[in-house]
Amino acid sequence: MTAPEWVFGYGSLMWNPGFPYVERHPATLEGYHRAFCIYSRHHRGTPEQPGLVLGLDRGGQCRGVAFRVAASAWQGVVDYLDERELIGYAYTPVQLPVSLDDSSRVIAHSYVADTDHPQFAGPLSGADSAHLINRAVGKAGSNRDYAVKLIEEMESHGFPDEHLHELLERVVQKQPATASGN
Repeated sequence: MTAPEWVFGYGSLMWNPGFPYVERHPATLEGYHRAFCIYSRHHRGTPEQPGLVLGLDRGGQCRGVAFRVAASAWQGVVDYLDERELIGYAYTPVQLPVSLDDSSRVIAHSYVADTDHPQFAGPLSGADSAHLINRAVGKAGSNRDYAVKLIEEMESHGFPDEHLHELLERVVQKQPATASGN
């Protein structure tokens, strides 16, 4: 089996891929949806107060971006993505069929939530997700700032997600517990 030439991005990869590509197309992945379903105990939280980061969970569909990568760059792109996505998080690399907006279908490399991993949060209520996001701060900063920026960026790039927009409203309604006057 030959390696796929495509990468499917569903979060910050959509506007900040960090790797060279030769084509970029809006695309749809069936059978998965994006959700804040992965606990972050390092970058966006701590072991005592974990945050949540985005993952692809089973069910539904997800609008994102498919990037075609030159064959000569493929292994370097996968190595980069593995380092970016697999270190410390509950993701599994997979190859999945995605539909480009021109109706063609391609096989794309992506990362889905590993539902057996201890950092998989599973389906949480909007209130529980907002509570975790608002209070967590990790090595990379505030989980609240990450979530707000991520959702606003997705919407500004033409990828609105009703469930994540509802979560955004819950998050911004509450003042983060970590805020201080300093």
